Amino acid sequence: MRQRTLGDGLACSAIGLGCMGLSQGYGPADDEECTALIRRALDLGVTLIDTAQSYGQGHNETLIGGAISGRRDAVVLATKFGIVRDSDGVRLDARPERVRDYCEASLRRLGVDTIDLYYLHRVDPTVPVAETIGAMAELVAAGKVRHLGLSEVNVGQLEQAAAVHPIAAVQFEWSIMWREPEDDVVPAARRLGIGVVPYSPLGRGMLTGGLPTGTYAAGDFRAGDPRFRAENLAANLTAVDALRALAAEFGVTPGQLALAWLLAQDPGVVPIPGTRRVARLEENAAAADIDLPPAALGRLAEIADRCAWAGDRQSFAAQNTARTPR
Repeated sequence: MRQRTLGDGLACSAIGLGCMGLSQGYGPADDEECTALIRRALDLGVTLIDTAQSYGQGHNETLIGGAISGRRDAVVLATKFGIVRDSDGVRLDARPERVRDYCEASLRRLGVDTIDLYYLHRVDPTVPVAETIGAMAELVAAGKVRHLGLSEVNVGQLEQAAAVHPIAAVQFEWSIMWREPEDDVVPAARRLGIGVVPYSPLGRGMLTGGLPTGTYAAGDFRAGDPRFRAENLAANLTAVDALRALAAEFGVTPGQLALAWLLAQDPGVVPIPGTRRVARLEENAAAADIDLPPAALGRLAEIADRCAWAGDRQSFAAQNTARTPR
């Protein structure tokens, strides 16, 4: 697979694998199938594997640790802290005195000595972001972490973090379906030389053109996402039909076209689509080799008009720290 470089020199595959859905968010999953999926991703040259301490209350890191055992050199391993998910519920905690403990717990679950990219998953509203980044920088000095990142921050927070330590990547939801980051955080990241790692680049499955029929499985959070509700879904699927028609002209799938659009935005963009299906994984990985002609990009710009998409993404934005985090 083609390679890209994030921020301060972190080389990885042009498309990564977001692993949250292997442990939460989309209903029950089979660990053996998920392990096989991760290993297939490595076979395809997908090196950036993305997880977090909160996914499945640590289950996701343990799953990935087992899947990459013996293949550590083939992995650019990204994990996060700052969201704590346990029997008491979900909360934010990025106190500097807790950062090392969270990191060492992740290292144990992952079965590795070093984390390649360590993200602050969400800014703790009770702690200045500069203080948290200062504690993370100590992990770099100690050799426990190679590069630092942030997830779902605003421009001011990104600037404060970058003033303390080089930042390799900022992660947030971005797709042809959800383009608000282009108004502020995307240009700020470019200005600061920070790579961009879009999660949910396929609109949580909507942009694949193959949404599941009927009701969603227990635990699938799309059931509560306004974009998937009846009053908005029909309008959104109409826009997906336009994407599907254009994809057919170029001999690719709608999902591949959506990923290729993101890749075309900037050479420092590395999407991390998630999936549980090997066929979808292979389809996503192949999108890294698609070079869209200017005519396709122009027509995609029309499809990407944000007014075509109905429904807010609800609880995931940086400004909504009082709501339930991802």
